[in-house]
Amino acid sequence: MSQKQWIAGINAVTAAIEHDADNVREVLIEAGAKNPRLTEIEGSARRFGIDVRRVNQQALAGVVGNLRHQGVVARYAAAKTWSEDELEELVAAAEGRALILLLDGVQDPHNLGACLRSAAAAGATAVIIPKDKSVQVNATVRKTSAGAADSVPVVPVTNLARTMRDLQQLGVWLYGLAGEAEASLYAIDLRGNVGLVLGGEGDGLRRLTRENCDQLVNIPMPGGDGGGVESLNVSVATGVTLFEAVRQRIAG
Repeated sequence: MSQKQWIAGINAVTAAIEHDADNVREVLIEAGAKNPRLTEIEGSARRFGIDVRRVNQQALAGVVGNLRHQGVVARYAAAKTWSEDELEELVAAAEGRALILLLDGVQDPHNLGACLRSAAAAGATAVIIPKDKSVQVNATVRKTSAGAADSVPVVPVTNLARTMRDLQQLGVWLYGLAGEAEASLYAIDLRGNVGLVLGGEGDGLRRLTRENCDQLVNIPMPGGDGGGVESLNVSVATGVTLFEAVRQRIAG
């Protein structure tokens, strides 16, 4: 069985059962484990009609390898993602206040999981990732996101630049994070239909992605290198950027 078909850990399995029970095929729980949260997971899974088995620790390790399982794993039918065709509906449903995160080639599953967690906490409308040259929503991403991978729409797209142009046609203003940009993130109005575009580890935004942004902005860092986004981890920059939008929206 491919490890990508399994999710591991208390938070990841709990979230999968709560948000996407139809795609959870089986739950394996460590026999003899005393953690009350495992008992809660077992009860929740059985209420949804999901098969539950008690197995020894070696069996759990054999299923998920090096993933830290905390005494529970679940077999998942498929990663829950949204279609490109659904983006227009998602933007329309936001009624002029869409908040979209576009990630240009994040490679590290832990970074993507952390970005999804911030996006869910910020109430993001959707997270867009390229289908190629980017990590997809796998077991590690699900675990790191602590359930966010199942609660915020994740939209893998074939051509990121084309999707950006489509969003602009829908009235979404796209801001790309770049260290050399002159405009500060904090000077930009982020209260309407907004797409926040961040690059992957190392190379940042690709050329075509930059060219399709309406404006490039930086995160001011008085103690850094003059505003270079590259000096921040992409998941940290994502959190800073999303919650500046949240702050503005709460304030007015």
